[in-house]
Amino acid sequence: MFEQIKSASKRLNGVAHHTPVHTSNSLNQKLGAEIFFKCENFQRVGAFKFRGAYNSIVQLNDKQKSQGVIAYSSGNHAQAIACVGKMLGVPTTIVMPTNAPKVKLAATKSYGARVVEYDPFTQTREDVAAEILEGSQLHLIPPFDHPHVIAGQGTAALELMDTHPDLNMVLIPCGGGGLLSGSSVAIKHLNERCKVYGVEPELANDASLSFKSGKIVSKPNPPTIADGTRTASLGELTFPLIQTHVDDILEVSEEAIMEAVRHLFYRMKLVVEPSGALGLAALLSNNLKPSGKVGIIISGGNIDSETLCQILNQSPLMS
Repeated sequence: MFEQIKSASKRLNGVAHHTPVHTSNSLNQKLGAEIFFKCENFQRVGAFKFRGAYNSIVQLNDKQKSQGVIAYSSGNHAQAIACVGKMLGVPTTIVMPTNAPKVKLAATKSYGARVVEYDPFTQTREDVAAEILEGSQLHLIPPFDHPHVIAGQGTAALELMDTHPDLNMVLIPCGGGGLLSGSSVAIKHLNERCKVYGVEPELANDASLSFKSGKIVSKPNPPTIADGTRTASLGELTFPLIQTHVDDILEVSEEAIMEAVRHLFYRMKLVVEPSGALGLAALLSNNLKPSGKVGIIISGGNIDSETLCQILNQSPLMS
């Protein structure tokens, strides 16, 4: 997989943004460690998902591209597939839940994708996509359980380790595990002593339960504010990679997630969606004692203004 990640990096060179790494002196003093934020909220479409989408679609042959692709997503993968489709002239069909963030739904449509909405309380996105696929020539690109998607997402950590090879630990958001699995492969290959931690909401702790039990556990439609982690479970490809390369998966409360969003907004002037703030949430809530040099991947910044206002106004910044 590491060779696939390196190949993906070459494909993405000059296409994806080489996103910046930000730091905060006040946060370093507060936590007693050096924290380095890999800011994928500055990636194209505002999330790391562009990496996997481009790496997947660009490898289709001309006939497959002309036939079009289909994907299902709560938002960031949807935007990424739609954006890449527009760039490469590939027709896209996206299956999205009716409760997807408005900003993500609007952005997906703006790229020219055909959007099919479904009720997540009565339907599954996989079933809806399967119905559309039946009798069509569309090519499915799932949001995480696909080798080209995983390899593309792993390039975020590859970039981080290239600029900061001596990190002691890295914290990575986890939904379906595409970012976590690809990134963990890259990190452990480049620095086997670096600890890798996945982070997910307590309300969507299927990955933690799976990691500890040794078998995939499903929690459909979890009611977390971190919409990017509302996947039902890890994938058949992502799970074994996570088992092999990840040291632990941490759980954080909804309150901790919102506090992390507030901290990033007020103290670092970063707009980050709840899913993207999971790594910092783990540190601010003392779920993990940081030491030395710590990397955190901020996965995205696509958040509705209503949700952001709700989070910012809920309570003052604690410290």
